Amino acid sequence: MDTGDNIKQITAAQLKAMRDEGVPHELFDVRTTGERAIASIEGARHLDQGGIEYLKTLPAGTLIVFQCHHGVRSQNAAVQCAALGFTNVCNLIGGIESWALDVDPLVARY
Repeated sequence: MDTGDNIKQITAAQLKAMRDEGVPHELFDVRTTGERAIASIEGARHLDQGGIEYLKTLPAGTLIVFQCHHGVRSQNAAVQCAALGFTNVCNLIGGIESWALDVDPLVARY
C-alpha cells in the first residue's frame, strides 16, 4: 500500500513559479463543484469522472499536481494517483486557501 511518502509537497509559491516558468504540468482540483464555483485556480481540471478518464490517458511521468481546499483531500488523491503508477505527483500544501493567501488575493476564501 502506498503511504504517500513519494508524494512531493509543494507550496502555492512553488506552483505559481512552475506556472510562470511554463513547466508542463497537469493541475487537478479534487473539490466539489460547489466549492469550485466559489474559488478556483485558472486552468485547474476538475477531478470528476471526466477528469479521472483524462488522468488515465497521461504518461506515467507527467507532472501532476493535486489541490483541494486545505491539502488533505488532494493528498489522498495524490496517493491514489501514485498507486496507479504515476511517478511525478505533487500535493499543493494548504490548497486553494494558500493560493488565495500567498499568490492571488482575488481568489475568494471560504
